[in-house]
Amino acid sequence: MKLIHHNYGKARVRVLKVMRAGKIHALKELEVQVMLQGNFDASFTKADNRLVVATDSVKNTINVLAQQQLGPETETFGLELGRHFLKTYPHVSRVEITLTEHGWNRISVGGKPHAHAFTEQGPARPFAKIVCTRADSVVESGIAELFVLKSTASSFEDFLRDEYTTLPETSDRIFATKLKATWTYAKKPKSYARTNGKILAAMLNVFAKNFSPSVQVTLFQMGERALKVAPEISQVHIAMPNKHCLLINLKPFGLENKNELFVPTDEPHGQIEGTVAR
Repeated sequence: MKLIHHNYGKARVRVLKVMRAGKIHALKELEVQVMLQGNFDASFTKADNRLVVATDSVKNTINVLAQQQLGPETETFGLELGRHFLKTYPHVSRVEITLTEHGWNRISVGGKPHAHAFTEQGPARPFAKIVCTRADSVVESGIAELFVLKSTASSFEDFLRDEYTTLPETSDRIFATKLKATWTYAKKPKSYARTNGKILAAMLNVFAKNFSPSVQVTLFQMGERALKVAPEISQVHIAMPNKHCLLINLKPFGLENKNELFVPTDEPHGQIEGTVAR
């Protein structure tokens, strides 16, 4: 028997940093996972822990570097973490860091944003994934759990039909999905935060404005637009689970349902994914 792959680290390390500029405060809350690869075979196969970096030490490193290095840009902090582990431990060959952000919005008081009071942004989570080796670093950014819906300008017609097909065709349907999109940076932008915002805004613009004959077409168009507005990225992977809204049958009650009343469903759902590259 032989060990053919291994990695280990610390997951779900939560940090909340208050960044102060006089009376104006900003929040940065992250959930961080760091996974290490390298010369750790003996710890798995021979009970030899002499080269093992304790996962508690990994957690402490995240906390210390968050105090020293964490600022507005998640990706920059991830790169600092990766470089630290490679520099500190010569037997570490690869570091994979996943950083998921919990967002906060300022409370508006008297029509103006408050200096230090916030509300939770919602379930959507910006994230970054950083892979650092001694040869190079790869930065991916994205958004997960972003629920978007449009109530018309969507159809699904002319699909393959056979003896197992019961789904009716429709020229007017609700299009709802919980979007996850990941884009890969080919070069460093002037600002990760501004570029990420530009990419997301461009994709949502396509979702809202373009007529959708299928989730597949909309996915491709969103990926195309992301690549056009951000020359710094090389590709974008998009997952769009089709959150069905099913028309409720009101005929037993003598009522006509003119595409007005639906039951939202979570499962089963169509899972549509694709990667668009230059």
